[in-house]
Amino acid sequence: MSNEIKCRVISKGIQKGEAIVTKDPISFLGGVDPKTGIVIDQKHELYDTCITDKILIIPSGKGSTVGSYVIYQMTKNGTAPKAIICQNAEPIIAIGAIISKIPMVDQPNVDIIQTIKNNEIITVNADKGIILQ
Repeated sequence: MSNEIKCRVISKGIQKGEAIVTKDPISFLGGVDPKTGIVIDQKHELYDTCITDKILIIPSGKGSTVGSYVIYQMTKNGTAPKAIICQNAEPIIAIGAIISKIPMVDQPNVDIIQTIKNNEIITVNADKGIILQ
């Protein structure tokens, strides 16, 4: 029986995949290489980890508004995450997900960072505002 986590929809779509979880907010500008999808911020928990084709679970984004464009560039390069889940989304990540057509949800009804584990296969249904665990 799968666990259903309710969320707020930011960017519609449905994706199933492997979760990659971090307790650190992420900056896409200067924090992620859009050519490779690898986290290049040496102070980040996910340093040297590839987020391409993963379901990225973060507390929030941070940094410059150019981060939205970096997410869009990652989509064009085929290096973007499949979906994004935030505890609390801010405009940079939300706009990036929307213009890139990456399914995104936030405000889950549980502490998502503690609930979902790395490498767990989950489904983000950002049409209905649920995560299936």
